[in-house]
Amino acid sequence: MAGKEDGGFMEKLIVRPTRITPLIYFDPNRGLLELRGKSSPENSIQFYSQLIGDLEEFGQNCTQNLIANFKFEYFNTSSSKCLFDIFRKLNLVKEKGFKLSINWYYEEDDEDMLEAGEDYADLLGIEFNYVETQFD
Repeated sequence: MAGKEDGGFMEKLIVRPTRITPLIYFDPNRGLLELRGKSSPENSIQFYSQLIGDLEEFGQNCTQNLIANFKFEYFNTSSSKCLFDIFRKLNLVKEKGFKLSINWYYEEDDEDMLEAGEDYADLLGIEFNYVETQFD
């Protein structure tokens, strides 16, 4: 099993989506993060804790660019706090001098989701790419 002592490779984190939790796919070796679906877990902090920890580790030790895709149909208030923490960890990549690409997907008539992305970008001073899409 790979660890920091042999080149710093981290394991993938894959959490399958449910009715109330999103897909989480984080492949640190490819520099790819994807969150997709609905996010209203009973305990958002617990649900997102491993991802936030992994992103912090990645950010502190990163040696490459990161692409992050966010395709939420819905997220609740407690999830929004966790998302804020996720974006703060993602910003570590930029602080290390690597390129960070954040793609924020929203449905064409979902102004609230578009505005949520704009709010995160403004609050954190991070550039987002806004992608109008249709969810399945």
